[in-house]
Amino acid sequence: MSAIRSDRMNEEVKKTVTGIIREMKDPRISPMTTLTAVEVTNDLKYAKLRVSVYDEDESVRHGTVDALNHAAGFIARELGQRMLIRRVPALKFQLDDSIAYSVHIAKLINDLHAGEDRPGLATQGDGAGTEQDAKDRS
Repeated sequence: MSAIRSDRMNEEVKKTVTGIIREMKDPRISPMTTLTAVEVTNDLKYAKLRVSVYDEDESVRHGTVDALNHAAGFIARELGQRMLIRRVPALKFQLDDSIAYSVHIAKLINDLHAGEDRPGLATQGDGAGTEQDAKDRS
């Protein structure tokens, strides 16, 4: 399958499965669930779907992925009906921690910047100072 066709198939599967997940009424699936990436094999037999769950509780995140894997047959059937494709891939959901990791890194950077003084103001240890400091030293 060409790269363009593969990319279009991945995006179409992602869009359709996202709609199916939004319509599901399973209480185990967090409402803050997002599909971040979909990789469909060239022969359309398998699809890996990367799921990001925005929740602090690790058990909720893993529970959501387990519930999606449990409902993979239902989701695949709905996918086949909505996309009208000959072969529906077997779906495998995997937890994607990249968004949570990027939020963690952004928080660390913000904490570093919060500890610094405001830019433009000299600190006592750098040898520079204001004019009043120079007068006081002489």
